[in-house]
Amino acid sequence: MAGRINDDDVKAVRDAVPIDAVVSDYLQLRNAGGGNLKGLCPFHDEKSPSFQVSPSKGLYHCFGCQAGGDTLDFIMKIDHLSFSEAVERLAGQAGITLRYEEGGYTAGTSGRGERIRLVEAHKAAAQFYVDQLDGPEAEIGRKFLAERGFDQAAAAHFSVGYSPAGWDHLTRFLRGKGFSDKELITSGLAQDSRSGKPIDRFRGRLMWPIRDISGEVVGFGARKLRDDDNGPKYLNTPETAIYKKSQVLYGIDLAKKEIAKTSRAVVVEGYTDVMACHLAGVTTAIATCGTAFGGDHIKILRRLLMDNATAEVIFTFDGDAAGQKAALRAFEDDQKFAAETSIAITPGGMDPCDLRLAQGDAAVSGLVESRTPLFEFALRHIVARHNLENPAGRAAALDEAAPVVANIKNIAIQHESAVQLAGMLGIRDEQFVVKRVAQLARWARERGGRPEQGGRGRTYEAAPAPAPATAGGPALNLRSPAHRTERELLKLALQRPALVSPAFDAYGIDEFTAPPYAAVRQAIQDAGGASLGTEDYLARVREAAPNDTVRALVTELAVEAIHAKTVDEIYAGVQLVQVRLRAVDRRVQEVQGTLSRLGAQAPPEQLAAVQEELWVLQQYGQRLRNRGAEGL
Repeated sequence: MAGRINDDDVKAVRDAVPIDAVVSDYLQLRNAGGGNLKGLCPFHDEKSPSFQVSPSKGLYHCFGCQAGGDTLDFIMKIDHLSFSEAVERLAGQAGITLRYEEGGYTAGTSGRGERIRLVEAHKAAAQFYVDQLDGPEAEIGRKFLAERGFDQAAAAHFSVGYSPAGWDHLTRFLRGKGFSDKELITSGLAQDSRSGKPIDRFRGRLMWPIRDISGEVVGFGARKLRDDDNGPKYLNTPETAIYKKSQVLYGIDLAKKEIAKTSRAVVVEGYTDVMACHLAGVTTAIATCGTAFGGDHIKILRRLLMDNATAEVIFTFDGDAAGQKAALRAFEDDQKFAAETSIAITPGGMDPCDLRLAQGDAAVSGLVESRTPLFEFALRHIVARHNLENPAGRAAALDEAAPVVANIKNIAIQHESAVQLAGMLGIRDEQFVVKRVAQLARWARERGGRPEQGGRGRTYEAAPAPAPATAGGPALNLRSPAHRTERELLKLALQRPALVSPAFDAYGIDEFTAPPYAAVRQAIQDAGGASLGTEDYLARVREAAPNDTVRALVTELAVEAIHAKTVDEIYAGVQLVQVRLRAVDRRVQEVQGTLSRLGAQAPPEQLAAVQEELWVLQQYGQRLRNRGAEGL
């Protein structure tokens, strides 16, 4: 084993890679004020952003699901990595060579986590395939690309490659790089043969690397080129520890920044369609990888689109029966988006790649701009199934179509669409249709779900609400002034320690009446106190926390905004005084109770001592009330 990673190197990795740069690879971040950034949490479904990142502190926290931590914690959680795997990944990005306590500088393989090794194997394989595309055998692959309008520069931009037709070209190459046969099988790059030795999974095919949202190669899509290839037209990497086809979108690494910037995503059906769109200027194009567009894909896009009401997801489908079916299946998921959904039907059954080849780049961008709202497409499809020549047919069409209109999120568009539906059905009394739609929408709101689909007996159910977040410790009465002030003081001690030092370090653990806050105060003390103020102060406090619950609360308090327009010594002094004054008042009550219990018969010296303590406490409390922070 390579051993434990050197602590100094772990700190260097944390410091070298800004947390906002890492998180923004997975979701769109916007200004949250106070130097923080916010976005939709990648760890649970939510409609409004409760996920905050503090670049200055190197921490993140979700106020919805309570997930939180530093850069390494984020990578571990979102990509299911071990601690050492997360350190190794970020070290690779930062160009930091890691030292291992039991083995000096690592030379390569033995101590690396499985996921890191699989990603490294795919990265090496991707480069191998790219290099092969220039060889004589790959002429058939270059011809395939050229016939579809892709030159050498286009192939290089998308890292398109070629897998040699032999049995074990890649296998032997990766063995030479130090990868074991087991790793090659586990990665999906190789497969067992009848002889028991691994052989290449992809042979004689054009290769598209499939990257996750962070840009790591996690799989491949392989296109058949020869008639004697008995395999499927497209062959994808099998499900592995790093590749789940329902959780990846081809082109997302290239499109994510433009999707976040423009609040628009274009969903196409294939690898060459993504290439054609990007080369035509539609750089928000992405595609699924051998599976239908589904819930996990929606989660990826929602994090990038931030559920902006003006955002849009545009689906492109062929105009044939299969394309219509795919469009209607996409419409089933419409309500999972806060964004508007639209459809662009390609003319003559051409996909974007064919359209670009036949009519040029302008035709591809024109296709996207000619989109139709997806609900309108669904309406026309519903209406077309009914005989509108008789009243019964029109009534049946209305029963089925009205709930679709009632589901439209934008009320203004809902009203206009109801009028449009009346026209499509040939019903002259537009207000009858408008009122029908409004009634269905009202019923849905009252039930907290979606309107029943008439005619076919179908019901849409509201998406289940996320489970309530567990509290970071015992339940707190947040309306309690004491608890609010204790929380604010701890936030200051973690975020602006210089404002409350050295007074804060003299505060006892028992001055914090909420048990979770007392635990955080203890962690600050165990880390050396707020006066320490070192560069790694927050990291030391988090490490001093006795368990993950307290550690999570430390992170939460370090990220949460301080509730003051001006955070200065005056504001800090008010919090210090309020916490101390409540502690003094509690002690006064305790001492007064002691006096009552002692009574007049108590020994004079004991009675005098208790009375003196009471007098001192009362004088101290009065000084705090009169002089504020100066009285501390």
